[in-house]
Amino acid sequence: MPDLSTLALFAAACLALTATPGPDMLLIASRSASQGPASGFATLAGIQTGTYCHALAAAFGLSHLFLAVPLAYDVVRYVGAAYLLYLAWRTFRSHDAALFSTDGLHEYPLGQVFRQGLFTNLLNPKMALFVLALFPQFVRPNVGSVAVQIMLLATVLNLVGLLVNGTIIMMASHIGRTFTGQKRLRRMPQLLLGTVFAGLAIRLAFDGRR
Repeated sequence: MPDLSTLALFAAACLALTATPGPDMLLIASRSASQGPASGFATLAGIQTGTYCHALAAAFGLSHLFLAVPLAYDVVRYVGAAYLLYLAWRTFRSHDAALFSTDGLHEYPLGQVFRQGLFTNLLNPKMALFVLALFPQFVRPNVGSVAVQIMLLATVLNLVGLLVNGTIIMMASHIGRTFTGQKRLRRMPQLLLGTVFAGLAIRLAFDGRR
């Protein structure tokens, strides 16, 4: 198993990465602002479950497929972009303004929100390449199972992500309640969420491997 100094260095790298605004943070924040903290944490749980899946893929060498077969990378990338556009379309079509009311939350079951976070993460091939690029730098094959070490590193990444994104969720939820308390701005968080989905789709479709 990795020693404490290795884990501490990895945790510091994770903190620097997760504290930097990116697509996951933007999605979590907009979901929290539009639908409350429960939906924010459900989205985060889906994303972090996807991180474990990518870690498993890296452990068994499946992530190398994206490097060896460019077509596989592009197929996953375009499917992910299409899925995000579908989520944007559904969000814009929703006419529920009172998103923080009990009735409004029934429109967005937490299981559905979790699955959306999971699929958004799984259908982003850049996440697979990120895990493949970062994790091996902290793996020591001579100290134990590589797969176990990779899953341990994924757990550290998720714990750091929970700390950082948990703070973002609570802050964004508070801002969302402020908007919904003003009649003219009630749909603003929802429109923001739809815009985020559309923006992520465009970014994923046209950003390539950079």
